[in-house]
Amino acid sequence: MNPAAGFPQLSDFDLHARLAECGGAALVFFTRAGCAACRHWATLLRQLRQARPEIAVFAVDVEQNMALAREFEIFHLPALHLFVDGEYHAEIQCEARLPALTATLDAALRAEAREAP
Repeated sequence: MNPAAGFPQLSDFDLHARLAECGGAALVFFTRAGCAACRHWATLLRQLRQARPEIAVFAVDVEQNMALAREFEIFHLPALHLFVDGEYHAEIQCEARLPALTATLDAALRAEAREAP
């Protein structure tokens, strides 16, 4: 199963425009087919959508969208990047558990935005 399945897909050509249209907080999940850790995170992100529906979750298949992988300096998968109102806000790194993810997201949303990679 492709970990990106079930999430709206972003591409090299539409990521910035679609995130700007989205408004509010959005997580971008960089993944690829065959990534076991990505499958685990995909399950966790589905749980996040149920617990925190105000946070949109999108996926980028890095094998099909190499320009985005380069733009965001993706060196390992999965990778999560937080956007707010279409603007880059932070990279999200935490333990792969829902309480850790929600706490990390809340802290990132309270903090000032970081510069995009």
